[in-house]
Amino acid sequence: MAIIEFMFVLALAGMAGLLIISAINGERKQQQLQNAFYQLLKDRNGLISPIQMAAAARVDPQLAKQYLEAQVKTFEALPEVDADGDTFYRFPKL
Repeated sequence: MAIIEFMFVLALAGMAGLLIISAINGERKQQQLQNAFYQLLKDRNGLISPIQMAAAARVDPQLAKQYLEAQVKTFEALPEVDADGDTFYRFPKL
């Protein structure tokens, strides 16, 4: 019976460790996104595409797109489409 209890405690500790690692990774990605967003705002004069966001933050494109869309709502950015059909968002000037 003690072995089962030990295995249960070990499994719980492992799950807690995974949750902590996941939370740390999530915070790190959020920080990468935030840093990349403000750097792109400065460097690109407020004109940012989702692919630029993903490349600058070095995160999954879907995560970058979600972050960028949240910023679009927050700052009331305007969507623009270039001649190639690529979408960019124009943010207010800094």
